Amino acid sequence: MAMESPSAFPVCKFPKIPNEDDIADWTYSKRREMQEIVPGIFLGPYSAAMKSKLEHLKSQGITHIVCIRQNIEANFVKPNFPNDFLYLVLDVADTTTENIIRYFPQVKAFVDDCVSKGGKVLVHGNAGISRSAALMIAYIMETYGLAYREAFLFVQQRRFCINPNEGFTQQLMEYEPIYLANYQAKQQIANMESMGRPNGGVKRSYEDDMEDGNWQPL
Repeated sequence: MAMESPSAFPVCKFPKIPNEDDIADWTYSKRREMQEIVPGIFLGPYSAAMKSKLEHLKSQGITHIVCIRQNIEANFVKPNFPNDFLYLVLDVADTTTENIIRYFPQVKAFVDDCVSKGGKVLVHGNAGISRSAALMIAYIMETYGLAYREAFLFVQQRRFCINPNEGFTQQLMEYEPIYLANYQAKQQIANMESMGRPNGGVKRSYEDDMEDGNWQPL
């Protein structure tokens, strides 16, 4: 079945993605730094969150950190400042068979909560290239109503070295109709509730299946 693009969902009204006028020129050394993808949301490598970076993180206004690592990396990729920042730590392997899509709703909820409270968040893995980039792209897709390719290019303009593995790329492309359908369902329920009507028995969203591990990449 052919994948539908965002234009096939005219009822979806997403916020406008921030303009691109302030994109800095990319240099190779920046791969070791974090970059602000949209206001208040940063993407980078673990080197941006090491013990020596506490004051820099504070100077940038960081309040939340998403730390992505596989369990075998836990000794050297870890939350260094649990008393200074609120952490979300995810056990994700950088392999083509990893079911990363199950984490998309959790990351979005964490980041949205941070932003709603006026905070700033850093999303990092080890190198800031594959896992963390995939999670950032998913966030941009769902927040601004973009297709995978649009979101990828948007993030890449700010962190040029991103390169999600093939399995993550496939899941990101498959996520497009999933998040759009979920958005429509939520809008429909909200409209029905605003009119005092029952929600038609919609009790379970796609997030439940992913959190339960029932979703599998095609």
